[in-house]
Amino acid sequence: MDLSTNEIIKDFSPFFRVFKDGRVERHFVMEPATARLDPKTGVQSKDVVVSPGVRARIFMPEIRSPDRKLPLLVHYHGGGFSNGSAFDTLTQKLVTPLVIQANIIIISIDYRLAPEHLLPIAYDDSWAALQWVTSHANGQGPEPWLNEKADLGRVFLGGESAGANIAHYVAVQAGATKLVGLKIIGMLIVHPFFGSKEIDEYGMYKYICPTSAGFDHDPKLNPKVDPNLNQLPCDKVIVLVAEKDTLRSRGEAYYETLVTSGWGGNVEFFETKGEDHCFHVFIDNDNAEVLKKKMVDFIKTD
Repeated sequence: MDLSTNEIIKDFSPFFRVFKDGRVERHFVMEPATARLDPKTGVQSKDVVVSPGVRARIFMPEIRSPDRKLPLLVHYHGGGFSNGSAFDTLTQKLVTPLVIQANIIIISIDYRLAPEHLLPIAYDDSWAALQWVTSHANGQGPEPWLNEKADLGRVFLGGESAGANIAHYVAVQAGATKLVGLKIIGMLIVHPFFGSKEIDEYGMYKYICPTSAGFDHDPKLNPKVDPNLNQLPCDKVIVLVAEKDTLRSRGEAYYETLVTSGWGGNVEFFETKGEDHCFHVFIDNDNAEVLKKKMVDFIKTD
């Protein structure tokens, strides 16, 4: 046996390691969840193909008014651009309460992961997914659930961590290109990843996005340098951070950037005291319930 194949050439724990033979070992792998009707909650889910190599899962609440269309949240999962899935138990646990409590349809995008698919592929997949959603605006798109039940005049974008970063990117693209066919009402930016000096020095982002101009100059990491920032198409944004999160300061900086950007919408800032990054994804406590209620209220006050 050639033991050299077990040599680790890149170690970006707790995200992934790369071996000399090209294998990638992820540290954050969740159990898959089957798309189905959940008899306990009444939430239905189904999987759809968005584009070659890109799929998504739609979560829909029990429909009590057949003629009424529901708002749609386009969700991008977290995981450092290299972990996570729209099809795992973590995403199911995260989005199901929102579906029920906000009475909203959610489509979670399963963008391709780094390092096998280097950035900007995740961004490109996510932008393509929103364009695919838009193809249902005339009721003639490929997915009946979106044609018949989703109100594309009331669309939200959101995500946690890297997913929040992607949601912001996609929203800017929608505004800059004057995307027609849907109305983005708001964004839910939860514990966002906009880089950090530590991570930049650590080298992971540069490894998975070799074309990046770096921490200060890449608009994906530093929205302040994005000339299209003031073209965000939504009316409101909520930025949620956690006190003990090492990325907290970047989330606050994002909030302050929006306030002074000339964008003109309303931005709300909410900090959870005593908690760490994406705590609500992994644990159930009073703080998690408060955070989830903030998200539900943000959607329902539309």
